[in-house]
Amino acid sequence: MRKRTSVFALVGLAAVLSLAPGQVVEEIVAVVNDDVITLSQYKEQYDSTIQQMRAAFQGEEYEKQLAMLKKEMLNMMITDLLLMQQAKEKNLNVGEQLKAAVENIKKENNIASDDDMKRALRQQGMDYDQWLRQLEDNMLKQGVIYSEVDRSIVLDDSEIVGYYKLHSQEFTEPEEYKIRAVYLSTEGKAPAALEEMKNEIGGKVKAGEPFNVLAKEYSDGPAKESEGDLGTFKKGELDKALELAVSKLKTGETSGWVETKNGWYLLKLEEKKDSRLMTFEEVKKNVEERLYTQKKDKKLEEYLKGLREKSYVKILKPNPLDL
Repeated sequence: MRKRTSVFALVGLAAVLSLAPGQVVEEIVAVVNDDVITLSQYKEQYDSTIQQMRAAFQGEEYEKQLAMLKKEMLNMMITDLLLMQQAKEKNLNVGEQLKAAVENIKKENNIASDDDMKRALRQQGMDYDQWLRQLEDNMLKQGVIYSEVDRSIVLDDSEIVGYYKLHSQEFTEPEEYKIRAVYLSTEGKAPAALEEMKNEIGGKVKAGEPFNVLAKEYSDGPAKESEGDLGTFKKGELDKALELAVSKLKTGETSGWVETKNGWYLLKLEEKKDSRLMTFEEVKKNVEERLYTQKKDKKLEEYLKGLREKSYVKILKPNPLDL
């Protein structure tokens, strides 16, 4: 498609903006080839996205996502419109895929009929017809991306092997520890009494008393009920002080007392798995997915950039929410 200066943009804009002098019908935010993005369309999508964000994010993360939305949403809407225009030019039809997708959604959610589906969507504040249009639009946009980007991506074995060799650290499993502990909280305990208890427990450990029995008898908190079983941890997941102590142990050995901000731990290393590089066969599929995603992201960015460059895009209101 050649880059075009839209006749609509140059001649018909005033007619859409008003029916008569001073009578504004709709404010136009951007012109994209022979289509427009109106202020009401922008606000509708903005409000809908805000609702979804409020359900997914809170606090600082919500504010971060909100700032990004305000900055990028108009460009995202322009991109969506360009893709929809391409779908129209290609005469894409996703009617059958849409029916299949709806039936699959109903099946996965144990929804018996379209009426039940409509009720379920209404309960979530969504209109069925609007939801269906959004689903169809998304499928049309994905159809364009598949035909223009996905089908051009090729991976060969040398690339996959090369990535595996160059990024071996990504496929190296860290050391893994299975540990048990006697945990003593410092809360409500005098230092002298706490020290006496630590010495008593340490003496019983040296005498060969079962560690799990001591954990059940002396530990505070959940460690008492679990008989000190803290579970399995990969290197980097433990508190640094605890990990340092555990890393020096051999299987079956017990550490000295380790102080943390929450209290004191006496640790026993029950099992240890050494760090290992996973085999190529174990990670081949994962490598393929990573390479495919990298190539797709790059090609998609190039395609969308080229599509925008050869289209007529005029932004009339860069910050639509500003009064």
